[in-house]
Amino acid sequence: MNRNILTAGVLCALSLGVVVHTGCAAYGDGGAGGDGDGDGDGDGDGDFYGDGDGDGDGDGDPNNPLDPGDGDGDGDGDGDGDEPEEPTLVENDWVSTDEEVLSTFSADVDTASYSLTRRRLNEGGWPAPTEVRVEEFVNYFNYDDPRPEGVDPFAVTLDAAPSMFGEDVHLLRIGVQAEQIAEEDRDPVNLVFLVDVSGSMAWQDSKLPLVKYTLKQLLNKLQPTDTLGIVVYAGADGVVLEPTPVEDKSAILDAIENMESGGGTNGEAGIRRAYELAADAYREDGVNRVVLATDGDFNVGLTGAPLVELIEQYRDTGVFLSIFGYGSDNISDAQLENLSNAGNGNYAFIDTPNEALRVTGEKLVSTLQVVAKDVKLQVEFNPAAVSRFRLIGYENRILAHDDFDNDTVDAGDIGAGHHVTALYEVEFAEGALHKSDGPDAPAAELIATVRVRHKKPTGDESQLNEFAFDTDLVAETFDEASANLRWAAAAAEFAEILRRSMHSEGDRFDDVVDVAQGALGEGGPTRDEFVSLVELARDLGVPAP
Repeated sequence: MNRNILTAGVLCALSLGVVVHTGCAAYGDGGAGGDGDGDGDGDGDGDFYGDGDGDGDGDGDPNNPLDPGDGDGDGDGDGDGDEPEEPTLVENDWVSTDEEVLSTFSADVDTASYSLTRRRLNEGGWPAPTEVRVEEFVNYFNYDDPRPEGVDPFAVTLDAAPSMFGEDVHLLRIGVQAEQIAEEDRDPVNLVFLVDVSGSMAWQDSKLPLVKYTLKQLLNKLQPTDTLGIVVYAGADGVVLEPTPVEDKSAILDAIENMESGGGTNGEAGIRRAYELAADAYREDGVNRVVLATDGDFNVGLTGAPLVELIEQYRDTGVFLSIFGYGSDNISDAQLENLSNAGNGNYAFIDTPNEALRVTGEKLVSTLQVVAKDVKLQVEFNPAAVSRFRLIGYENRILAHDDFDNDTVDAGDIGAGHHVTALYEVEFAEGALHKSDGPDAPAAELIATVRVRHKKPTGDESQLNEFAFDTDLVAETFDEASANLRWAAAAAEFAEILRRSMHSEGDRFDDVVDVAQGALGEGGPTRDEFVSLVELARDLGVPAP
C-alpha cells in the first residue's frame, strides 16, 4: 500500500488542503506472547494494538507470507496498548492557487459506500459520516462518456459548468472511461473465495445466505475452465473446496450449500490459507484473486495496520484481494476499504440480491480484468484562470505530488469498462471566462492541465497522458452542462448532505431530486432508485450534525 495515501485515523500529518477533525491515537506496547505452537520460541513482543502474539523461529521464512514457517508463536499477552480510535470525518478544503497549484490523487473504483448507505436508509437510519465517501457515490453509476480508441486503455472527457450547489463557483468534471472487454475475451480466472462463517454472520438472516446467493450467481457467469476455491474461517480456517474447474458445478454447489456459521473471527488465519490456495493454483496467463466475503468483524489474530501490511506483502506475489461486505449491524467499513486498497482490489457492499447480481453480472469483468494498473491523476491549475479549487471526495486517496512520477508508489487499478469521475469546485479569477464571439474574440484560456499516469496490467513502468482543460469546455449555465456532469453533481451533493459536510449549503434534497430527474437519461433502474433514495432521506428527516 502506498504510505502516502491518507487514511482517516491512521496518519498524523495530512497534505495541504485537507481538514482533519481528529488527532492520532496513541498506542501502548503490547505484552509478551506465550509459547508458539511451532518449533521455535514463541516469546515475542506484542504488536502496537496490545496483542501479545510472539513469533517463533520455525523452519520457514518469517518474512515471506506464503512461507511463514512452523514456529509462529500463538500466545496472547496482556498488552497495555490502546485500540485505535474510531475513524472521524476528513474533508478536502479549498486551496488557493497562490499557495498550491497541484492536486494529486489515486483512482478509485470502489462503490461500497453507496450501497451501504442505501441499506442504512432503507432500514430507517442514517449512515455514519465516515461511511459516506463522495467519490463512491459518484462512481457507482454508469456514464456514457466516449470509449477509448487506439492503444490507450481509457479515454478522458473534460467538461465544466456553473455549480448548482455553490454560489459563484464552477464544477469541473474529469471522466475516465476504460475500454470494454467482452466476457468471452477476458483472461482466465483463478478465484479463491474466503468466506466469513463466524457467529456475527448469522446475526442477520441476510448475511451468509446472501453470500451463498452471490457465489451461485458468480458460478453462472464464470467460464468452464476458470477455477474456484473456497476457504471458510471462524475460530479456525478450513478449506471446503480446493481450486476446482467451474465445469464441475455440482461439487462447487455442494461446497456452497454446506457452509454454516459459528465461532470467532480469525480473519488472519483464513487470509493466509486462502492466499496459499490461490498461489498453488496460480495462472501465469490469468487473473489471480482472493475475494473476501465478510462483515469485517475481525476479533482474533492480526487486525488493523498489521493486517494491512500482511495484505501488502501478498499483493507483491501477484495475487490481489477484492472484498464483498455484508450486513450493516457491525460492518467494519473503514477496515475493509483499507484492506482492499492494500490488496490492489476493489470493495463492494452487497446489501440485496439485486446488488449481488450487479456485481457478479454487469460488473464482473470490471471486477476481475484490470486494464490499467496504478492509475494516478494530477491536475495543475493555472493561477491566472483559477483563484482556488477543491477536490470533492477522494480524501483517503490523496497522494504526495512527488509520488505522481514515482513508479514504486502504489495506486488504484481500473478494470475493463470501469468509469472514474473526479469533480472539482473552482473559483475563477476575474475575467477568466471571457465569452465573446467574432474573429477578434480572445482565445480560450487554459484552466488546468490534467495528467493521468498508468501502467499496463503486467508492467512496471508508467505511461503519461496529458490533457488541456480550456475555458471553451465550460458551459454557460448548469442546465446547458452535459447530463453526465449534472448527474455526478447530484450524486456528490447527496453524499455531502449525508455526511454533514462543511461544504454543503443546507439539506437541499429537493434540489438534488430536480437535478437528478433532469439528468436521468438512459441510466436504467439504478438512477431511478437513486431518486427514490434521495426522497427517502428527505422524508426521514435531518440527522443530528
